[in-house]
Amino acid sequence: MTVTYFAIFRHDDVASAEDLQWLARLLAATPDLARGLIYTPAQTHDPYLDDGRPPALAMQLYFPDIAMLEAALAHDGHLAALGAPDALPSLRGAAVTQQAMLARSFPVPDANRGIASGEPTCTYLVTYEGAAEDQNAWIAHYIQSHTVIMARFPGIREVEVGTRIDWCGFLPWPRVDAMLRNKVVFDDAGALTAALNSPVRHDMRADYVCFPAFTGTVTHFPMITSEVPAAATRIR
Repeated sequence: MTVTYFAIFRHDDVASAEDLQWLARLLAATPDLARGLIYTPAQTHDPYLDDGRPPALAMQLYFPDIAMLEAALAHDGHLAALGAPDALPSLRGAAVTQQAMLARSFPVPDANRGIASGEPTCTYLVTYEGAAEDQNAWIAHYIQSHTVIMARFPGIREVEVGTRIDWCGFLPWPRVDAMLRNKVVFDDAGALTAALNSPVRHDMRADYVCFPAFTGTVTHFPMITSEVPAAATRIR
C-alpha cells in the first residue's frame, strides 16, 4: 500500500497540448514522486450506466509515505505551482477538487501490457461519494468480494482501491471526502469496452446490489492514462 493524491478538473473544454506538456514536466520533477498519472477523457460503453462527460483532466500522484506527499503539497512545496493563477490556462475557471487516499493494489492474472512501454492506457475511474451505515463492513465487502470479480475482467492490467485518510495540503481547491475510489486499467478504450460488455460486468452488478447499505452518488468515467517519468524512479 502507498499514499496517493487525486486532483479532478471539471471544465467545458479539454486541456490544451501545451498545458498537458507543462503539467507532465512539473509532475516529473516532483521530489519523491513514485508514480504520476495524467488522465484525459476517453469514450466507452457500459451496459448499465452512463455518467455523462468525463472530467476535462485529472491527475493521480503516488508517494512512498504521507510525509513526502505533504511536503509536495505544502505552501512552498513543489506542487504549489498548480495553484498559481496562470497555471493551466486552457482550464481557467475549472471546478477542481482534491483528495489524498491510501491506495491498495490487487493482483490480476496478467499485468503485462499488450502495448509498447510508455504508451497511454485506459482507466475506468470510479468514485463512491457518499457514506455507508457500517463503513467497516462496507469496505471489507468491497475489498474481499468486489475486487476479486474485477480481477476476472478480460484484459485487466491493474485493480486499485483508494480509501480515506487525514492529510495536510495547501493547494487552493475544495477537498472532497469520497468514501472510496477504485480503478481498473486496460490497454486501451477498446479493451475497456470489451471488458464492460463481458459476463464479468454482470457479475459485478450482481455483487453491487449485495453491498451493505450506503448512500450517495457513484460515478464511473473512462480516462486515457499517461504516465510521467517520476524523478524518484529515474536512473541517475
